[in-house]
Amino acid sequence: ATTGMNVGDFYQCGTRWLIRLHEKGGKYHEVPAHHRCAEYVDAYLDAGGIRDDRKSALFRALDRTRVLTDRRMTRGDVLRMVKRRSAAAGLPTEISCHTFRATGITAYLEAGGTLENAQAIAAHESPRTTRLYDRTADAISLDEIERIQI
Repeated sequence: ATTGMNVGDFYQCGTRWLIRLHEKGGKYHEVPAHHRCAEYVDAYLDAGGIRDDRKSALFRALDRTRVLTDRRMTRGDVLRMVKRRSAAAGLPTEISCHTFRATGITAYLEAGGTLENAQAIAAHESPRTTRLYDRTADAISLDEIERIQI
């Protein structure tokens, strides 16, 4: 959904910014942009000089000299970037773009968000799909471990 975005898919509506994602089957899904996301994308548009190219690719590939091109990043480009940066940070090589989806859903739920709203944000047809990304049960707290009497 993200690689299909154009510059015009990040837009202001009143005082808030929205993101229009291009989902499977030609569907669009609009969500409010988190304030940090809005700040980062806004800075990216200015740094790349692409703010006025509303119908062109939002996320673009770099050429060999690390200059932004007109070419849209592919899903493969994004995955390679994630793998490179994960390895450089010493993180597991299993990290993928879906890891971020699971992390986002889990962080939202841990912050008190509801499964129904997480489902809407993720544009899932079924709450069962959203639950597949929920990692809240994976974290075992120290309090739980301390229940063991040795």
